[in-house]
Amino acid sequence: MAWRAATVGSGTALSLALCGCGAGRGALEPPPALQQEDMWRHLATDADRARLRGWRSTWVTAVAKARAADAAAVAAAGDMFAPDIALDMPVPPAGRYRCRVFKLGARAPGMPDYLAYPWFECRVGASAQGEAQLVKLTGSQRQVGTFYRHDDRRAVFLGTLMLADETRALPYGRDAERDLAGWTTRVGEDRWRIALPQPAFESLLTVMELVPQR
Repeated sequence: MAWRAATVGSGTALSLALCGCGAGRGALEPPPALQQEDMWRHLATDADRARLRGWRSTWVTAVAKARAADAAAVAAAGDMFAPDIALDMPVPPAGRYRCRVFKLGARAPGMPDYLAYPWFECRVGASAQGEAQLVKLTGSQRQVGTFYRHDDRRAVFLGTLMLADETRALPYGRDAERDLAGWTTRVGEDRWRIALPQPAFESLLTVMELVPQR
């Protein structure tokens, strides 16, 4: 378990690693190196492996609930909520991104079944070890984590959630309620998503969309 925490890293380490990537605002670089295929299986917690295995049933349920709540918004998102869209180059290249989060399917009565947040800022870069990493830079909920190769069309994202004014992310595997696990795919030209099934808070499925800043 210690190897897992050290590999995924802390929020401070991620911030330091990412602060120098990108030649300028909106600049994109080649994707950082990805680890050997399926290394994520050795790093993910048992709970996260289960969440990733059950992603399709979660997806179907969550999107159905979201569509019932706001069919027009779900339709307007196009391929973002289509489960089998997965193009080559599943990890976004290094650089600055606009990112927004959708929460689909309420986890508890009284919560919305469809919620779309405004655009925030994210950065993709590489750690000192060459790992491809994401940091959501703004917003009250900020995803921080690492991409791991699965195959030519999908990667796994393992990370944690930073809240409010926190300045340091917990290491992955330290707190199950903060741990995040999701499938990363490219769904269009310069358009990526991270689909996080069964997060601890609010929704059955959280989807993060990323597009490069221009």
